[in-house]
Amino acid sequence: MTVRRSRGDGGLHWDEQRQRWIASVTLGYSAAGKRIVRKASGKTKTEAKAKLKEILRDQDDGLASGPANYTVADAVTNWLTYGLQGRAAETVANYRTLSEKHIIPSLGTRKLRELSAEDVDRWLISKAKAHSTRTIRLLHSCLNRAVTFAQARDKVKRNVVALCGVPEGQEGRTSKSLTLEQAAEILAAAESSRLYAYVVLSLLIGARTEKLRALVWPEVDLDGDPSNGTPAWIAVWRSVREGGDTKTRKSRRSLALPKRCVEALRAHQAQQAKERQDAGAKWTESDLVFASKVGTPLDSHNVRRAFRKIVKDAGLKAQDWTPREMRHSFVSLLSDSGVPLEDIARLAGHSGTAVTEAVYRKQIRPVLLGGAEVMDRIFS
Repeated sequence: MTVRRSRGDGGLHWDEQRQRWIASVTLGYSAAGKRIVRKASGKTKTEAKAKLKEILRDQDDGLASGPANYTVADAVTNWLTYGLQGRAAETVANYRTLSEKHIIPSLGTRKLRELSAEDVDRWLISKAKAHSTRTIRLLHSCLNRAVTFAQARDKVKRNVVALCGVPEGQEGRTSKSLTLEQAAEILAAAESSRLYAYVVLSLLIGARTEKLRALVWPEVDLDGDPSNGTPAWIAVWRSVREGGDTKTRKSRRSLALPKRCVEALRAHQAQQAKERQDAGAKWTESDLVFASKVGTPLDSHNVRRAFRKIVKDAGLKAQDWTPREMRHSFVSLLSDSGVPLEDIARLAGHSGTAVTEAVYRKQIRPVLLGGAEVMDRIFS
C-alpha cells in the first residue's frame, strides 16, 4: 500500500521524457501570489529523495539552497559583471582574463551546489604545475570572491573555495638589473622613441612604472628655485592603482631630477605640444606627462610594447626584460656606485631597508653619496 506524503513534505514523480525522478516541494508564495516551487532530480528514486530531504532541511534551517542548475560559470560571470564596481579597468581586465582562461574552461560546467573542496584542490594543483605561485593565488582569489558573491545572493549555502589552501606554483622569472653598459645602450636606443623621457626617468630616478603613467605636468618642476638651492624635481604622489594612491606612504615623495631627466622632459614637453596641435579636436586634455598621441592615458601594454622595441634596438633580447626592471637597475647602479643602503631605500620609496637589502644585497657598499648627483656622474 502506497502512503501519501504529508502536505509540505514535497513529492516525487517519474519524468518519462527525462528518464529521471523529480523531487519538488512548495516553499511558499511570492508577493504576487505565485507558488514558489523548488525542484531537484536524480537518476534513482533514492537519489531524488535525498535531494528532497536536503531542500526541506535547508528550509527548516532558514538557508536558501539556490537553483540546482546554477553553475560555477554563472557565478563567475555574475561576479565579473556586478561584483567589481569601482575597480580599476586594468584590474577588471586582468580578473576577466584569468577567469575566462583558467576558471570557466575547467570548472564552469560544474553546478555550484555540487562543487566540492576536492574539486577545487585538484584544479589548483593542476594549475600549479604550469603557473607561478602568484598566478595560483590570483586564481584562488577570483574563484573565492565569485562564490562568496553568489553565496551572499542565496545561490549556494557555503563557500567551499574558502576552505582550500593555495599550493605552491612554479618559480617565476627572477628580476634582474641592467649593467652600466646595457643601461647606456638602452638610453641610446630610446632616443628615437616617444617614450625616451619615460625610460630616462625610470632608469635615473627609479620611479615605478604605474607612477610614471599617472604623472601630471603640474607635479613637474623643470626649473626649481636656484635662489634657495632647490633643484628641478617631480612629485611622486600618485599612481594608476585603484584610488590613485601610491603603494605605501613612503612611496609619496619628491625627487630631484638629474640633468639628463630635465633635458629629456623638456624635449618631451615640446613633442607633446606638437602632438596636441596635430590632434586638434581629437586631443583629450588630461595633463598627463606620458600619454598617447591624442592625450589619452597609456596602459601597461602600451609601455611594455614600446619598451620591448627599445630593448631589441639596443641589441638585447626583448623577451628577457620588462619595464619594471629599469627600477631594479636604478637601485643596482646606485649601489655599485657606493650609495648606502638607507639612502637607496629612501630614494626608491621603500618603507624600510629590508626589501632593498633582500633584492640588491650583492650590490650594497657603505659609502656616502647622493642619488641625483651620482646619476649625473654615471650618465655624464
